[in-house]
Amino acid sequence: WYTYSGFRRYHSECHVCHGPEGVGSTYAPDLTTSMKTLGYSDFLGIIASGQENVWGRNNSIMPALGDNKNVMCYLDDIYVYLKARSDGALPRGRPKRAEEKPKEAREFENSCLGE
Repeated sequence: WYTYSGFRRYHSECHVCHGPEGVGSTYAPDLTTSMKTLGYSDFLGIIASGQENVWGRNNSIMPALGDNKNVMCYLDDIYVYLKARSDGALPRGRPKRAEEKPKEAREFENSCLGE
């Protein structure tokens, strides 16, 4: 379920810059490569606080999304999805929705979103 949720959240918030399935674009890096060496705490820090990279004459700015509940409340799901894509455990395309949302995920979502 978390992979499916991460796919949905990634494609609603992240794919515009990082491309479909996390494969990158002309102005944002390929996350399927980055996730091979990026640990969860660094991932969290970059998403929450943003990051600026300079590649030759090009600047790449990842905006801080720490106050975006549509990202932060689903950060674990996005991480699971991208890690599965990076590790080759998940091919391109929409993953199957194999199971219902776990009770724990529903409770966390409600508390995070303030419901």
